[in-house]
Amino acid sequence: MKKLITFLTLTATLLFATPAFAYDVKSGDTMSSIARDHHVTLQELADMNPQISNLNLIYIGQNINTPAKSTITNESIQKESVNNTSLSDSEVDLLARLVRAEAQTEPLEGKIAVACVVLNRVESAQFPDSIKDVIYAPGQFQPVKNGQIDKPADEESIQAVKAALTDKRQFAPGALFFYNPAIATSRWLDSRATTLEIGQHVFKK
Repeated sequence: MKKLITFLTLTATLLFATPAFAYDVKSGDTMSSIARDHHVTLQELADMNPQISNLNLIYIGQNINTPAKSTITNESIQKESVNNTSLSDSEVDLLARLVRAEAQTEPLEGKIAVACVVLNRVESAQFPDSIKDVIYAPGQFQPVKNGQIDKPADEESIQAVKAALTDKRQFAPGALFFYNPAIATSRWLDSRATTLEIGQHVFKK
């Protein structure tokens, strides 16, 4: 299974990788808050702005290069989708049901990132090597415990899984965990490296 999912190209370009807009710094802004608001890591934002030598020193009115707004749509997903030879229909359905349960109120990008976390786990030696075993591993996903996993997936969650099986798989590179720090009762993920923040979810290595 781990080998099959690696059909995706390793040279796929990260979504949002090319700076396309100049953001004017406002009162209260920090580089971290700008990165979070534009769904990139602080390092990615720093790479887009080599003119800023000290990330802690920015001023009101300063121009910050920021990535293009998301162009992900259901239509673009369908156009970019590849023939899926690594996941069965039942695995796609299961993953979409988890995405719905975990990210129902999140934007499409957040749903894609949740799907990517599961796919990343399947490839990782730290976790089981199938979608089902990753999702049903004891204590890993709350929807398994509370029964939300059994509810049907909505269309956007299905589209998010399909997107995660295209070059958008690189949307959450290295992310193996995600959580909502505002409501999490366990704080062990706080110390792990952050790869991405989307909506209410923080994605961690």
